[in-house]
Amino acid sequence: MKRGMKIAEVLSGRAGLEGVRWLLLGKRVRTVLRRELDALLDGADLLGPCHLRRAKFKPGRKFTAYYDVRVRPVRDCGNPVRPIAVTWTPEASAGWLDSQPVLEMQTEARRRGQMSPFHHLVANVPPDRMSIQISPLDTRFPQLVRMSDPRHVRSILPRVPSRSTAASYAITPIRYRPGQRHVLRYDAPNPLARTDNGSTFFAKLYAEANSAARSFRVASRVADWLDEHGDGVASYRPLVYSAADAAVLYPEVVGAPLSRHFRGPRRETSRLTWLAGSALRTLHTSSAELTSELQLHTFATELKEVARASEHVDALMPTGARTIAEVLERARELHEQLPEEPPTFAHGDYKADHLFDTPAGLTLIDSDSCYMADPALDLGKFLADLQWWGAGHAQDAFLEGYGVCAAPRLRRARLYEALILVKITVRRVRLFERHWATRTAQLIARAEKALKVGELP
Repeated sequence: MKRGMKIAEVLSGRAGLEGVRWLLLGKRVRTVLRRELDALLDGADLLGPCHLRRAKFKPGRKFTAYYDVRVRPVRDCGNPVRPIAVTWTPEASAGWLDSQPVLEMQTEARRRGQMSPFHHLVANVPPDRMSIQISPLDTRFPQLVRMSDPRHVRSILPRVPSRSTAASYAITPIRYRPGQRHVLRYDAPNPLARTDNGSTFFAKLYAEANSAARSFRVASRVADWLDEHGDGVASYRPLVYSAADAAVLYPEVVGAPLSRHFRGPRRETSRLTWLAGSALRTLHTSSAELTSELQLHTFATELKEVARASEHVDALMPTGARTIAEVLERARELHEQLPEEPPTFAHGDYKADHLFDTPAGLTLIDSDSCYMADPALDLGKFLADLQWWGAGHAQDAFLEGYGVCAAPRLRRARLYEALILVKITVRRVRLFERHWATRTAQLIARAEKALKVGELP
């Protein structure tokens, strides 16, 4: 089979899981990727290991893989690890590499010293239907280049000493998702470069300034509410919002995510999950001030999101896809039989990795997904997350901390648990893992079990 035809088979889904593994792990494709990256570098023997981090498959549309690429240390190269995004599409891309936005971003990146040791940050490989983007290039987020420049970032930080130490900031891309989202980490090894909030902070970038402003306001309100009512649980407060950069800067949270405690003594796990339940109840009983400008998120919306996130399972594991479809349909039927509640404030992404055990107590992070919703959604999200981490034993402590609530809310929470366990399974189990099919099937079976609990009167 010809190389182009092989890739076409993978992208259509007809090549199944074997084709996915060939595209992500096969020697031939890896050789092409390394050859193209070598051609983008300023010198020979600069390319080091390419570590595959994440992959996303949309059958018939595109396949995207995210790598961390290490380059040999050269003068003024900045961080030696560069995240890249590699995208395969059914039709070879053409023309976009020479588009005006790409040329302008590369010119700015070169001026700010963000190019070295690359002389181009994009490549197009028509025979392999492949395109490559290298951080900090993303034409949907043109501010990414200047936000990767420590001198610019220091200019928007509040309460900092002289800018003479600007270059001391080390910048690490935490999340590079062209066209979607970006997160950057800034570390100041020089004590003179510290802000009032410490020597490390993060920036979240948004496609629109309005979205960044909204996230800043909501996160500030959540912090205010938990400061007053949290009883030992706080929320980290954003440092500053930059309208010109559509960015929000946050301080570092010093501590460990709750998920790390699941490997420790069950008594400590129960204590922390009890606090997580108590904090969630506090958020669900918040005032109208906290819910202002939040959008509505419904059960039907969640169903659609789960179905969309599961598209690739149909091509790679048809039996699993049929089970997912049955879970979604049965959840919809059960939800129609249950009484509803007025929507309230919902965190939207309430999970163990967003709760940090710190010296000051439990701290909630990441309020980007807040909306108006059934309070059962947050409950179900956390119950599903406990299942993911193999900490189902802690569900009782979490529900005890949340407190007494009507049986219909708990039943709806179990329905959300089933839906969201499917969603986090298809998103978190990495396609290139050796046991992807087995792990996915096991977690889908847990979702079925949660659904049966939701069926009980």
